[in-house]
Amino acid sequence: MKRIILPAGGALLATGLLASGLSGTAAQAAAGVAHDPMARNNAEAVSVASFWLASNGAALRSATQYTWDSKEVRKVVSKGGYDPDGRPGMTAPTSESKSTGSAQNVNLPKTVGKVFFVDGSGRYRWCTATSIQSNYRNLVATAGHCVYDTETNSPTLDKWVFVPGYYQGKAPWGIYVGKQAFTHYDFDVYEDYDRDYAFVTVYNGVLFNGVKQVDRRDFQRFTGPKRSWGGRYYILLSKDAGRLGDNVGGQGFAWNQATGKPVRTFGYPAAPHPDGDKPYSGVTPKHCYGSTTAKTVGASWLKIEEHVGLKCAVTPGYDGGPWLLNYNNGKRLGYVNGVTSTFADQDANDRIDYITTPYFDGETAAVYNAAKNSWSGRIVGPRGELYK
Repeated sequence: MKRIILPAGGALLATGLLASGLSGTAAQAAAGVAHDPMARNNAEAVSVASFWLASNGAALRSATQYTWDSKEVRKVVSKGGYDPDGRPGMTAPTSESKSTGSAQNVNLPKTVGKVFFVDGSGRYRWCTATSIQSNYRNLVATAGHCVYDTETNSPTLDKWVFVPGYYQGKAPWGIYVGKQAFTHYDFDVYEDYDRDYAFVTVYNGVLFNGVKQVDRRDFQRFTGPKRSWGGRYYILLSKDAGRLGDNVGGQGFAWNQATGKPVRTFGYPAAPHPDGDKPYSGVTPKHCYGSTTAKTVGASWLKIEEHVGLKCAVTPGYDGGPWLLNYNNGKRLGYVNGVTSTFADQDANDRIDYITTPYFDGETAAVYNAAKNSWSGRIVGPRGELYK
């Protein structure tokens, strides 16, 4: 695979290194951190943004949810108690410092939205994700399978963007192009769903800022979405929306927490249940609330030994959505302590009634810490063009 891998050194070694205070590459290598470029530079980011912004967001509206094979919706089994690899820890959430738009659904945290990408078969897909606290306010948390192309075993999914507050083709706080993806070595190399999580740094957001008719020379010089017909030339002006966390805030992060605690999960379900019933459209975000399983659960067909479960009858499209611990409904902030990874049918009636997340431990924290310190930047120029 064409990926940058920081070699794994084993869980015990990772815990020891982290506890002893080693930082940077040594701690990342020990914890098995893998990171991969997405849009490597402004030119690539411009191409991605132009793709999704073209024709008034037509590609966004035509995307469909990430689809699970119904054969992979089975019953998960109890595996035993949770297994922290160190002391519990938390990183506090941050609220937005400015607002560039308004949400259509007041029950949805501003941080939650859809990630859009093109899969290995060329289909436009989405998962759910959330903005999460980071040093540069530029980080997104989602499932690993919503970042890496597990079907074709190729590098990261193509043309990856995050749209917080997405609603019916609208991007109230802009579109954020992925720059770099961070995940655990075991998911990157072995597709081990015990590590099915990812943290992605994103460039500053891009917002529509009007259409302008120009002459042919300016049309040819312009970098960004544009269109010509009938001998006339039009460019779509863009606006720098600023950093993700400044616009919508960032959820906190928690690891090595006890299980059996109440959480609130969010996402955009859309796929049918295994029996064919389709109760969700994917247009309106949904949420579940309840206490997680006290014991971890497993699913051998996905190499899962240590997930945490929650009763929740949602369907794919909900993938990657955050599990928020200590959620404050007034502030709409909490601590990401999981992301929706898999769906289960505990009653064996061909209807999903459970969702699961990897258990977030010290190795998860190492991946998050590597990602939260990575800078990205902006891609919109002063004249409304997209930088190259």
